Amino acid sequence: MAKWVYGFEASHAEGRADMRALLGGKGANLAEMSNLGLPVPPGFTITTEVCTWFYRNAQSYPQDLKPAIEAAVAHLGDLTNARFGNPERPLLVSVRSGARASMPGMMDTVLNLGLNDETVRGLAAQTGDERFALDAYRRFIQMYSSVVLEIDHPRLEHILEAEKDRKGVEFDTELDAEDWKRIIARFKGEIQTLLGRPFPQDVQDQLWGAIGAVFGSWSGARAKTYRRLHDIPEDWGTAVNVQAMVFGNRGNSSCTGVAFTRDPSTGERTLYGEFLINAQGEDVVAGIRTPQSLTRRAREALGSQRPSMEEAMPRAFAELSNIAGLLEKHYRDMQDMEFTVQEGRLYMLQTRTGKRTTRAALRIATEMSGEGVISRDEALLRIDAGSLDQMLHPMLDPDAPRELIASGLAASPGSASGEVVFSANEAERAAANDRAVILVRLETSPEDIHGMHAAKGILTVRGGMTSHAAVVARGMGRPCVTGAGSIKIDAARGVMSAGGVTVARGEVITIDGAEGRVYRGKVPTIHPEMTQEFALLMSWADARRRLKVRANADTPFDCETAKRFGAEGVGLCRTEHMFFEAGRVTAVREMILADDLEGRQAALAKLLPMQRTDFAAIFRIMEDRPVTIRLLDPPLHEFIPHTDEEIAAVARSSGADPQKLRARALALAEANPMLGHRGCRLGITYPEIYEMQALAIFEAAIAAQKETGKAPPLEIMIPLVGFRSELDFLAQRIAEVAKRVERAHGMRPHYLIGTMIELPRAALRAEELAKTAEFFSFGTNDLTQTTLGVSRDDAGSFLGEYIAQGLIGRDPFVSIDVEGVGEMVRIATERGRHGRPGIKLGICGEHGGDPDSIGFCHDTGLDYVSCSPFRVPVARLAAAQAAIAGSNASLAD
Repeated sequence: MAKWVYGFEASHAEGRADMRALLGGKGANLAEMSNLGLPVPPGFTITTEVCTWFYRNAQSYPQDLKPAIEAAVAHLGDLTNARFGNPERPLLVSVRSGARASMPGMMDTVLNLGLNDETVRGLAAQTGDERFALDAYRRFIQMYSSVVLEIDHPRLEHILEAEKDRKGVEFDTELDAEDWKRIIARFKGEIQTLLGRPFPQDVQDQLWGAIGAVFGSWSGARAKTYRRLHDIPEDWGTAVNVQAMVFGNRGNSSCTGVAFTRDPSTGERTLYGEFLINAQGEDVVAGIRTPQSLTRRAREALGSQRPSMEEAMPRAFAELSNIAGLLEKHYRDMQDMEFTVQEGRLYMLQTRTGKRTTRAALRIATEMSGEGVISRDEALLRIDAGSLDQMLHPMLDPDAPRELIASGLAASPGSASGEVVFSANEAERAAANDRAVILVRLETSPEDIHGMHAAKGILTVRGGMTSHAAVVARGMGRPCVTGAGSIKIDAARGVMSAGGVTVARGEVITIDGAEGRVYRGKVPTIHPEMTQEFALLMSWADARRRLKVRANADTPFDCETAKRFGAEGVGLCRTEHMFFEAGRVTAVREMILADDLEGRQAALAKLLPMQRTDFAAIFRIMEDRPVTIRLLDPPLHEFIPHTDEEIAAVARSSGADPQKLRARALALAEANPMLGHRGCRLGITYPEIYEMQALAIFEAAIAAQKETGKAPPLEIMIPLVGFRSELDFLAQRIAEVAKRVERAHGMRPHYLIGTMIELPRAALRAEELAKTAEFFSFGTNDLTQTTLGVSRDDAGSFLGEYIAQGLIGRDPFVSIDVEGVGEMVRIATERGRHGRPGIKLGICGEHGGDPDSIGFCHDTGLDYVSCSPFRVPVARLAAAQAAIAGSNASLAD
């Protein structure tokens, strides 16, 4: 018989921390804290297996679930000396979701469940506080109506705000019992009007409605979006946690709050968080009231006059501090805890591994390793390699002029400029049109996640450091400023105002999430300085990894950036990218449109010194690091002039007849240019093009060697090869150029000749190609296109639906298709090494910067990966993590 329900109570639980897959993260950790003897309100967890059943069986439940839950509720009543639905001593519970992976704010929660018109009177009599009981009831009605009855939250919130306006008060805490009676009556009337039925009074109906809503929220839009953004499998499901209520809104001796064992923004080892006196948990995360600091030090840093928890509730604070230390030591990682103090008594409601900024993660990992809590390998595995992007992008130039218009809380570091938008949908539409935007909201909610993802930064008027906006922004790596209370938003008029300045929708502002400041207009940025912790962790990664890491770099600036981030060479220099600079594209068009050898040579003579200068600059920067140069590989449509103005420019430069050029352009037009006259095919039909490039490369290398005393290791790569005969033909031409250069300069250029593997035929014939090629570089962008028969330029119109329908797990242009494209890479690797033992193998597609793809490259035995300069640290860390995973797998075997 299946076990669907697992209980937890003081010093005993049926579950453990290692049962996350079954109990979800929240349920497993509630069980673990109970087993540790911590003050946890008793409750039970309905397993993720029930969620799986729910979706596989038309949203129904196993037959034996109901008696199991009834028994668990009865036992909970015994533990609390209360009874579910009893009008004299009512048992009240919370119903919360709890997925295996933390998904803050993405699924649904209901508090104070078990209240109705009768039990609310019992609660009032039991506590001697009618106002408290009625406040708890109205909260339950609001949450249940939104979560279970699917009534838009603003419908009831508007009633509450109208009553506060009528009475002339700002906060909920200023309303008395009579106010709450009137508001509750209006709530119930609105529900009756909207649904045609009364608010449910049967507590069993309430409970099963809430359980179904939590399971249903797993397939809600915001949860689906979060799972897609964070690669959480759909089949994991969620657990449901039912727990006896404790109340932080029982007066000034009660509170609720969130605490981190270390600062989630900086990583500093200090208790960090916020709390609210006389409040329930959703008040903190929803940003309805601006919370207070936990510690006196934090309060003083903010310049706040409101007492910290350390000052207002010293005994509960001391206990919380001790528990925080115990939990961090037990879990060996920074913890994010939720707690409630009810009339002076502390209760722990949750602990989980805390989300943190990348900067904080680096500091926490390196310091914990230094403290002997975790090993260096564990420290490396603690960092999400992809998240290093947060560290590698520009910050505000400290010397740039700026106009401060508002200040708030530094909720998530980084800076961003963009047009002001006031809704998530606006942000998403603008981003789809390549417009940078800042999402400005009174406060964010889980429904805003798509807009938060689309925006460059997030600014909210309300909320604290642990509000929804702050937590989600930190997880996404978005700059965020919260609690900017001086800002007034008039979304209907499309304006925000602060500090005497009015900013309209579409105007640009800049936010600095590290300082909590908002500026008018665009503020210039500079490249960030790497922290000591970053450098230390990178040194550990470099010592641990096997894969070399190069950069895809086409300009001297790219090469400088790549070197700064630790690149060990250039894995792909795309020569056609050099030609898009002003003054060059005309010469390239002149070359392409020439209808005879003489015309092409005249155009190539203009390009030769440009290419030579470019290559020499790259060689000087890279010094003795290898540089792989891909010869010209333009789909011709990228260079062919299309407008009369462009054709006229080529005509003026070449002296040719514009009409003749126009006819030539039409003749060169292709139905499918990505599979047309490009790559080595261009070099074969017009060998003088590759000969010019080889000459520029060799002469630049000699010049750089004479200047620096270091011979750059040259790797000349011929693109789009499918036949060995193509490679042999062009390799021979390049060898002849090398001989001419040796005769002219008295120095022989040393170089390797190789090819990109970007066609299935090349992968299948790799053994034969390796007889000529001294290296392979897998061009996985094109290899993905040609293997899947999918154009990457057009794939966006349908791949999203494939992912949404579960037909594929991830976009194959982002993370390598291991079973298909990956199989081509494995075949080419094996056959290439059979044809030439010791052949150098690398990858230079966009996958070279994707951590999962890097793991595949390590497992396949490639020698290096090459990625964009800003992704080099990501690749260095991912390569180390792949090596550690490989070692751990070997030990397990």
